[in-house]
Formats: sequence, C-alpha cells, structure tokens
Amino acid sequence: MLSPCTVCPFKCGTNRHKEKGVRCRSGVLPEISSYNIHHGEEPPISGTRGSGTIFLTGCSLRCSFCQNYPISQLHNGNEVSIEELSVYMISLQDRGAHNINFVSPTHFVPQLVEALMIAAKKGLKIPIVYNSGGYDNVEVLKCLDGIVDIYLPDMKYSDNTLALEYSNAPGYVEINRSAVKEMYRQVGELQTDKEGVALRGLIIRHLVLPGNISNTEKVLESIAHISPSIYVSLMSQYFPAYRAVSIDNLKRKLNRDEYLQATNILDDLGLVNGWIQPL
Repeated sequence: MLSPCTVCPFKCGTNRHKEKGVRCRSGVLPEISSYNIHHGEEPPISGTRGSGTIFLTGCSLRCSFCQNYPISQLHNGNEVSIEELSVYMISLQDRGAHNINFVSPTHFVPQLVEALMIAAKKGLKIPIVYNSGGYDNVEVLKCLDGIVDIYLPDMKYSDNTLALEYSNAPGYVEINRSAVKEMYRQVGELQTDKEGVALRGLIIRHLVLPGNISNTEKVLESIAHISPSIYVSLMSQYFPAYRAVSIDNLKRKLNRDEYLQATNILDDLGLVNGWIQPL
C-alpha cells in the first residue's frame, strides 16, 4: 500500500519507500510526536489508569482549526524504527495503560500493523484504539478487521463544500460515512469490562463548531441511522486555533446556546449513549 501509496483517501501514488507522501508528507518510517499515559480521553478509553496514547506526526487532513496543529500540520515529531515503535507499545502496557491509542493513524496503517505484529510476539495484549479524523479508506480499514478493537473516529461535517473549505477534504461526507459504517461492522456497539473500561466497539466524536458550520443535526442523524445505540462524544471544546484565528466564521469560541442546541438534537434523535462536555 506504500508503493504506490494508496493508504489515505487521496491515494497520491507516491513511492513512500523513496520519498514523502504528497499529502501526509511522511515516508516509510513511522513518525512519532509523543507517547505517554493520557487521562483526557472519553471515560471508557482513559479508565482509571489512562490510555497509552501514541501521537503520530502529520495528517492527511488540513483542518484550519486543528487544535493539535503543531503535530498534524507543523510536523513536530521524529522518525522511529518499526522495532522502536513496538517497544513504545510494550512500555505503555507495562506502565498500566488500558489500551494502545494511535492518534492520527490513517497515513501509517502498514507501519502500525507491522509494529503490532512485533509487539504481540513480545506480549502485547491490551486493546488497540484507532483514533482518526474519520477520513479513511474503507479498503484499508478492512485490512484492520480483527486487529483494531476500538474505533474512535471523528464525524466532522455533513457538507462537502464546507469540508473542502475548512479541511481541504474532497468528498469528506461520503468517505467518512462509509468508513464509520465499516468500523461499526467490524466492532459493533461499545463493550466494557466490569469497571467500565472499553474492550471493543465504536465511539464517534463530533466537535460542534461555531455558527453550525459542521451541520451538527445532519451528522447526528447519520449516526442515528446506523444505530441509535452508538456512543457519541459531543465535544464543546472548540476554540480558534491555527488558521482559524483569521477566518471570520471560525475566529470565535463556541457559545452556550450553540452547544445547548446540539445537545437538544442529540436527545431528540434518541442518541442516549455517550458524553457531553461543560462549555
């Protein structure tokens, strides 16, 4: 899949064994910005001991408002070997992490699978979380069936024009919906242990944007259409970051009424599983 590269929906065709991908700007080695125990994820992901979060450098999306832009857009990180990445996973497990949480994994799927094979031989046994922007190839996701335990995708938009304008993501809606349906097919409803820690399943994140740019109602309707039992994390944490500080529609924080309207839509659609945030 890396030569010619077809890993992300852009399918740039670059030989990543020899040069960087056109969109992700990444080569054949995985690039890591950080790895650590993280307590700021949804409750079933963080649990009591934290999530073993591995932030991968770069991204196939170009979100103008990305709150992790030093990692995703400015490419702050370092190349590591496949072997070294497997060591990170074992280290996080040894430190008590409930899971291995790959953040922005889309453009590194082949490398992650290779590292997981090595880590499994070393004794890795905790669940694997695929934490993505939801702009994923279905063909690639199918290769992860039986490997990923928990999918944690975004559903950012329900309007392709806005997805193109603010994330430079052509065809986002169709690609995102197909990806989420495939994720749900693989892992189904969220399953937890007796302490409420996730073992398997799908959790969908939706960041409410100011001025209803994300068309929250349509996004939530599409989730309810798949299954009203899906767990939804409705996020209020938007603030102007990266290029959003100079974009008229994005250069202010979300207000209380906008988020309250989003929570009301959640209730009206019967999406009773999940989490809302204080504003």
